[in-house]
Amino acid sequence: GIRLGYTPDVLTDSVADTTIALMLAASRRVPEAISAAKDGEWGTWSPYWMTGQDLSHATVGIVGLGAIGAEVARRLSGFHCKVLYAGRTRKEPIEQELGIEYVTQDELLQQSDFVSVHSALTPETAGLCSDEFFAKMKPTAVFVNTSRGGLVNQDALYNALHESRIYSAGLDVTMPEPLPLDSPLFTLKNCVILPHIGSASIRTREAMTQIAVANTIQALNGEKMQYEVAL
Repeated sequence: GIRLGYTPDVLTDSVADTTIALMLAASRRVPEAISAAKDGEWGTWSPYWMTGQDLSHATVGIVGLGAIGAEVARRLSGFHCKVLYAGRTRKEPIEQELGIEYVTQDELLQQSDFVSVHSALTPETAGLCSDEFFAKMKPTAVFVNTSRGGLVNQDALYNALHESRIYSAGLDVTMPEPLPLDSPLFTLKNCVILPHIGSASIRTREAMTQIAVANTIQALNGEKMQYEVAL
């Protein structure tokens, strides 16, 4: 007799925004630069101090072009990026709308300056981002994950970052959550880790609350919920 409601679509924009924020933070070394300013490391101007990678005019690969991946691609047009995507199915209407290109995952990893993962977590995709995955990326590439922590083999990611086989990473999701404080990922300057705040905008959380309340009232009144999972 238990009924289950859900809140679809409301977090798409906020997670896409967080993805772009992580791309910029990880590529331009934002947390590292903030620490340098606070810790007194900010000295006289030097041409290559705190330099990073540009998002503008970069090639960005999106693994999994769902609603959030498509919104990320839409935002990247403002940065004049070339956008590639890989996934189980080709989505030609979105390709035509956004001017993006469908490629194999291997081609995406080999060509992209940024790799952003937006796949669903399934038994088939668990551990998708493995040693082999990171080995195919450029040493100057930035890896971003705002989808599910279980998609990433975190030991493989640590090794790739620690050995400078990829440039940096930005994570909003980990496995487990919260990520234990003794995780080696926290020791890396080139890994930006957020505490799963992808949907943490006031507008998004209010929209989620409104749908949850409406679902609850409908269920209590014996009505069909607006967004209900068939059990």
